[in-house]
Amino acid sequence: MPNAYSRALKAHEDNQEGIRLQKVLAQAGFGSRRKCEQIILDGRVEVDGELVTQLGTRVDPTSQQIRVDGSRVRLNPNHVTLALNKPRKVLSTMDDPKGRYTLRDIVGDKYERIFHMGRLDYDSEGLILMTNDGELSQHVMHPKYEVEKTYIATLQGRISGNVCRRLVSQGVQLDDGWIRLDHCAIIDANHESTLVKVVLHSGKNRIVRRIFDAVGYPVKRLVRTQIGPIKLGDLKSGSYRVLSQTEVRSLAKEVGL
Repeated sequence: MPNAYSRALKAHEDNQEGIRLQKVLAQAGFGSRRKCEQIILDGRVEVDGELVTQLGTRVDPTSQQIRVDGSRVRLNPNHVTLALNKPRKVLSTMDDPKGRYTLRDIVGDKYERIFHMGRLDYDSEGLILMTNDGELSQHVMHPKYEVEKTYIATLQGRISGNVCRRLVSQGVQLDDGWIRLDHCAIIDANHESTLVKVVLHSGKNRIVRRIFDAVGYPVKRLVRTQIGPIKLGDLKSGSYRVLSQTEVRSLAKEVGL
């Protein structure tokens, strides 16, 4: 329990204009208050483009731009970013006039103005990121950044390593142009199907399914397991979790924020 002195000190600090910089950094996931003080003293922090090494500096994180080692510190109490594990037969939308199951049926109305960053087709599963941070959403979905995405695909038929290597080295011609995988590895195979891990940057509609259709190995099941630095992990199908400040910061850095 805090004593009377610490409560009074906190009240005094809260009544001052702005928040102490080290407190903002600690809330953003950079470590303990003491560690954040050392980050400031080491000359790693900028506020509105100016280097700050004074520990007593107060800032307004909602209106000032704070950077550590060049990366933007994002700390808006109204912003939330979620990782959601979409099941099959769920639309990657918030509403559907036909009454089908959507992402809103999973997250509900708890978070104001939250929206999905990218989609998965109706029959695909796995990781979808959602946020009410408009700037983050625009950057994640912008073609300029094309965040790396990882999938586990179950293919119809036994695919050879040569096909995987060709999809990485040469790619394949689709209706909307050439596309190449960044990575393709066979995890398991039998006479009827092959389990592969694929990585690519493109966010085009049904891109993984179209790639393997083009080489004669239709996708029977598709699960997205990672978007940039954010992993699906052991998140259960049909559930979601709130990303930590550290995760949000790593995602923002990936897209140039």
